[in-house]
Amino acid sequence: MISVTVDQLKFKKQLSMIEQIALKNFLYNWVGGSSKGLDDFFQLEYTVDVFAKMEKTTNDTDLLISDDYYFRYITVTENNQIVIGVLDMNSELKHRIITREEIK
Repeated sequence: MISVTVDQLKFKKQLSMIEQIALKNFLYNWVGGSSKGLDDFFQLEYTVDVFAKMEKTTNDTDLLISDDYYFRYITVTENNQIVIGVLDMNSELKHRIITREEIK
């Protein structure tokens, strides 16, 4: 994953239903599961604040990524880059671009 600052990214203001489903399925497959099983305990909700995203809205379950980051949301930029928002161990929000090499 590539670390970037938020000012380097231009997020989409809205996500189509197809983009929402694709991001959700991508995340579930990327972490090594299927959307059917993970959806029961790790739910994502479409939210639009400053930008559109598929966000973890409950605090029941955390998804630990790379042993250092807790997943918050997944979104896509206007250039169609997949970006995840994560919290580090100091609860600071970080953004990571998921590169093509990481996509299997």
